[in-house]
Amino acid sequence: MSEQMNVLFIITDQQRADHLGCAGNPVLKTPNLDRLASESVRFTSAFCTNPMCMPNRATILTGLYPNMHGVRSNGINLPLNVPTINHTLKNNGYHTVSIGKIHLQYWARGFDKSVTSAEDIGPWLSEKYRPQLKENLTKPYYGFDEVDMVVGHGDLCAGHYFDWLEERGPQYIEPIKEKFKSFFNLPYYETILPEELYPTTYMTEKTISFLERYSQGNYGNKPFFLHCSIPDPHHPVCPPGKYKDMYKPEDIELPSSFDDAKNLENHEFLGRHIKNPAFRGALLRVSTEQEVRDFIALTYGLIAMIDDGIGQILASIEKLGLAENTMVIYTSDHGDLMGDHGMILKGPCPFKGILNVPLLWKVPGLTKPGISDSLASSIDIPKTILSLLGIRKRYQPPDMQGVDLTPVLKDPRTKVRDNCLIEEDEEFPFLRKGVTIRLRHLVTDEYKLTLYENLRGYGDLYSRKNDPDEMNNLWHTHKEIRYDLVEQLFHQNLKAQSRYPKRIAPT
Repeated sequence: MSEQMNVLFIITDQQRADHLGCAGNPVLKTPNLDRLASESVRFTSAFCTNPMCMPNRATILTGLYPNMHGVRSNGINLPLNVPTINHTLKNNGYHTVSIGKIHLQYWARGFDKSVTSAEDIGPWLSEKYRPQLKENLTKPYYGFDEVDMVVGHGDLCAGHYFDWLEERGPQYIEPIKEKFKSFFNLPYYETILPEELYPTTYMTEKTISFLERYSQGNYGNKPFFLHCSIPDPHHPVCPPGKYKDMYKPEDIELPSSFDDAKNLENHEFLGRHIKNPAFRGALLRVSTEQEVRDFIALTYGLIAMIDDGIGQILASIEKLGLAENTMVIYTSDHGDLMGDHGMILKGPCPFKGILNVPLLWKVPGLTKPGISDSLASSIDIPKTILSLLGIRKRYQPPDMQGVDLTPVLKDPRTKVRDNCLIEEDEEFPFLRKGVTIRLRHLVTDEYKLTLYENLRGYGDLYSRKNDPDEMNNLWHTHKEIRYDLVEQLFHQNLKAQSRYPKRIAPT
């Protein structure tokens, strides 16, 4: 074991910032995450850098905005030669491990057959191709020495998990394969898997197994960077066993903005998407009271299962004597509307349910536990990790664009950001002869601004302090504030743009 600081980085998928007991949720109980929060800085104003899985996950591992690393939307592979913090940590003596979802390459069958993916779900489901996939998995994979991959969501997961499931519950293999044909058709349903075979159980077991091997000295004196990526509570939501009925739909309060969908039919951007959703199974759409209550109750069940698993992982760290030199970070890649403004799921829109993410950060011997309302962005995570580990800038990935949050970890009252820029580009070439959407968001302490490509003279502007439910668009009434924020957004967008290729000659 090493005397250097280890890193346990836990990331969930599609979890809202307010889906934690410690965040004031009146129904959901998350005792293990609450305990972690009591030993951490809990950021209340942490925002994703892009509200889609692949772009934001690539940002978290590269420290670059999506327009820089190239993964502007889902379905674009991160080039294998793009430097990640995993490469940096590996080169600085760390053993780098990923257990669970990585999603730096596409999952669904690609349009261009010449571009392949190590994370394509189809081959991982095949007994014929799975051994070859595992054998050909490039290592280090984006800088990860050791990879235990899960691809998919809910009970529809493949990757290395499928080997485990095949060994322990072979009777479930064919039914799961059959269900994959309707992967995104429903936001929730009843799983056929028992608790002990569900992917979150696999994640917990594999993470603890690594920690045990590490504590036994299997990796020498190397410290570890453990990327523990849980595919839930992303839809399709299907909690197993006792978690299915842990929360009752009738106990769920509808969001106060639920009835706003009627008003949004006149929204110059959202109106047409509400009336005719681009990708009904996977992107935001109008919902019903019953569907929202069911969806939230089942999501809470999944988060309760995640919380139990994290409790076991944290207990293992304590038991194995690793707690005093292991940094623990907990976050999510983006959120979900969950009934806000009458809609569910995710997609291009201006609302915080999708953009605001949980962020808990514990550094033994450094963190001053508390709640911080300092602005933070997913892009800040890698830069802060490397700073806390004392890795000099010349050894870090070039041109990292985030902000070091260390001052906030030492004193939660500290502010290190004036604003957060959020990029959002979505392309759906397989729908309606091609749908391309581009938004830019700017979040400050007081306001949140959203601009839309091809919509001149229109946007969304909400007061974060006076209108937390985002019901009153100030775009037309607060022109001076709007002008100031548009100028800030313009300058932040300029700073975020690529400076490649580098100039190599005077003329």
